[in-house]
Amino acid sequence: MQHTHISAKQGLFDLKLREFWQYRDLVWLFTRRSFIVTYTQTILGPLWLIINPLLTSITYVVIFGNIARLSTDGVPQLLFYLSSHAVWSFFSGCVVKNASTFTNNSYIFGKVYFPRLVIPVSTVLGNAILFLIQMLLVFAMLLWYSFQGLVDPQWNAWILLPFLLLLLGVMGMGTGLIISSLTTKYRDLRVLLDFGMTLWMYATPVVYPLSAVDAGLRRFILLNPVSSVIELFRSILFGVGDISPASLAYSFFFTVAAALAGIIVFNHVERTFMDTV
Repeated sequence: MQHTHISAKQGLFDLKLREFWQYRDLVWLFTRRSFIVTYTQTILGPLWLIINPLLTSITYVVIFGNIARLSTDGVPQLLFYLSSHAVWSFFSGCVVKNASTFTNNSYIFGKVYFPRLVIPVSTVLGNAILFLIQMLLVFAMLLWYSFQGLVDPQWNAWILLPFLLLLLGVMGMGTGLIISSLTTKYRDLRVLLDFGMTLWMYATPVVYPLSAVDAGLRRFILLNPVSSVIELFRSILFGVGDISPASLAYSFFFTVAAALAGIIVFNHVERTFMDTV
C-alpha cells in the first residue's frame, strides 16, 4: 500500500522536483484552464490575442512614433512596437499573474494537496503560449519587411530566442512569487503592483531603443534586468540593438537570484498563508 505523508515541516530549499514531475499533467490542466477561461463567453474569442496587441501597437505608433517622434533604430514603427509589446506582455503577465498566486487560488490550496509550484509554472507556460501566438503576427510582418530590405534579421541567432523566453519567464515568476508571498499579509502591495509595472515598463526600452537614451541615463536603464534581454531580442529579430555582455550576465544572475528568493519565500509562506489570506 502506498503511503503519502504531507507535512508543513520542510526545508526552504526543498523544491520537491520529483513530486512536481509526478504532477506534470496537472501543470498542463492549469495551463489549459487559464487559457480557456480568459476567452470564454467573448464575442471574438482568441482573436483578441491578435486584436489587442495590434491596437496597442497602433496607439504606440501614433503617440510615441508620430507625436513624440521617438526613434525606432530604423525599424518600421508598427513592427518595432508590436514585437516590444509581445515581449513586455509576456514578462509583465508572468509577474502580475504570479503575484496573485495565493489570493486567487486559496480556494484550491485549502481543499486539495498538490505541489504548489504547479500554479506558478503553469502561469508562465500559459503566458508563453500567448506570446508565441502574438509572435506569429510579428513573424509575418518581419518576413514582409525583410523582403523589402527594411530589416536584417539575424536568422542564425534565432536559436537563442527560447533561452531569452525562459530567462524572462523565470525572472517574472520569481518576482511574482516574492510579491505574492508579501501580499498575503500586506494587501496594499497588490494595489501598487499595476502602477509599479507601468513605471517598470517606461524604465525598460519597450517604446524606445536603448540607443535613444543618453550615456548617463543608459547606466540607470541597464540596472533594469529586462532591458538587456529586450535589446538582444531586437538585435536577433531586426539586426539592431545595443548589446553589452556584462548587462546580459547581470540579467542572468538577477534571474537566478530572483527565482531562488521567490521559491524560498514561496515555500515558507505556503505553510501558514491560509491563516492570513
